[in-house]
Amino acid sequence: MSGSDIILDVRGLKKHFPIRRGLLRRLSGQVRAVDGVSFSIRRGETLALVGESGCGKTTAARCILRAIPPSAGAVNFTIDGRTVDLATLPRRQLRPLRRHMQMVFQDPYSSLNPRMVVGDIIGEPLLINGMANRAERRARVTQLMELVQLPSAYFNRFPHAFSGGQRQRIGIARALALNPGLIVADEPVSALDVSVQAQILNLMLDLQDRLGLTYLFVAHDLSVVKHVSDRVAVMYVGRIVELAETETLYRRPLHPYTEALLSAAPTPVPGAISSRIVLEREIADPANPPPGCPFHPRCRYATDMCRSEVPQLQEVEPGRWVSCHRAGELGLAGVG
Repeated sequence: MSGSDIILDVRGLKKHFPIRRGLLRRLSGQVRAVDGVSFSIRRGETLALVGESGCGKTTAARCILRAIPPSAGAVNFTIDGRTVDLATLPRRQLRPLRRHMQMVFQDPYSSLNPRMVVGDIIGEPLLINGMANRAERRARVTQLMELVQLPSAYFNRFPHAFSGGQRQRIGIARALALNPGLIVADEPVSALDVSVQAQILNLMLDLQDRLGLTYLFVAHDLSVVKHVSDRVAVMYVGRIVELAETETLYRRPLHPYTEALLSAAPTPVPGAISSRIVLEREIADPANPPPGCPFHPRCRYATDMCRSEVPQLQEVEPGRWVSCHRAGELGLAGVG
């Protein structure tokens, strides 16, 4: 991967939330929501960040955008030929860069202001960033509505008049208003019907081809991820446990957690028998993770080493990273 191709380079990202108890609110521990995440994204690429609820993927995405401040690490964002560390950038210097990185939210119902018409919702980023001329703003909003396949006649309608899929199109148009270099899509189709999910995903892929967009796609549905991503990073209890190209990861997972997630994904073949791996016990507590590998209490391949030593994320093949003591010897078989 050429350094000039990388638009986002995340190194050792951490986000720990303090636990305070008692009348004096004394610090009694920390929730390690994100605990040393590292990855890079190339221009025009889609990297999917996947895992169970509570694994830290949304928190990582919000730290990258500085919606919440990270506890440690670097978020190197390259735009207009210069690279800046978003994690440490002062707020005053951060604001001009926000136009280059936008977010598509999970819930298309709560992410839109019900008191604003669609034209004003999409045009608000333009107004905030200096496009004061109403005619120019309306022309740009009309262009964006057509881009996401919404009739411009809907300009003066309120969000309650739209379906979930149409609302998500509005959210996508708003994210595109300032021509961003990076779009973080946080579970953008999980709240939609299956038929509508396909329409929104196809729209996002079409927009990526036409506009050269780069996506960080946060999701838990592996069947969705398979069709939209170039590479997949699997998270468990705040850490990346496997990162690989999508086709390679689906064909041959090397981490037991990835293997279990893939076995739970529905197969598109009618009548096919799925050999699902049922994980026992609950996901590890990020405030009190087990010693050794955080996944070992649920892993059917765990050994004494897994229970005592924390595995490091290592490159086991070109472009393929795994955090597992037994990844090389197991050679887990894929499911899809």
